[in-house]
Amino acid sequence: MLSVRAMGRGDVPACTDIVNHTIALGGSTAYEDPFTEPAFAAHLLEEPAVANVALCGGRVVGFQVCFDLGEGLYSIGSFTDRQAPVKGAGRALFAQTLADCRSRGGQAILAKITADNTGGLAYYAAMGFADWQVIPGDHIRKDGTPVDRIVKRLPL
Repeated sequence: MLSVRAMGRGDVPACTDIVNHTIALGGSTAYEDPFTEPAFAAHLLEEPAVANVALCGGRVVGFQVCFDLGEGLYSIGSFTDRQAPVKGAGRALFAQTLADCRSRGGQAILAKITADNTGGLAYYAAMGFADWQVIPGDHIRKDGTPVDRIVKRLPL
């Protein structure tokens, strides 16, 4: 049974493991350097306006954050456990994150995805996001490769 709640300090170790495993796999996040737990907490717990975790049997199986860009816009980031995936975790997270952004008076959520992240592009399309703009070469990989950034938008 999946449940979703606000992320807390106690979730930082599990969430750090999830994002670092995703980074290590490559190709599905713009983050390329692993997080320490303090760095994770500073950037992905304290900075976002919305930060939620998905749990299955008490185990954190994913997290989602939204940064407030101002003027009712939010920028979303999503990570689920890829070592022991739980079907529906991303959808459950998004249902709560969507409700949270709406309750804050948001106008739209933006998903800024590197063009090489085919899984992320498919996920956000499945959640109802539409292509909004392409920013050519917006992200430079550690090896120097420029990657376009696809910005998808979901009106609230």
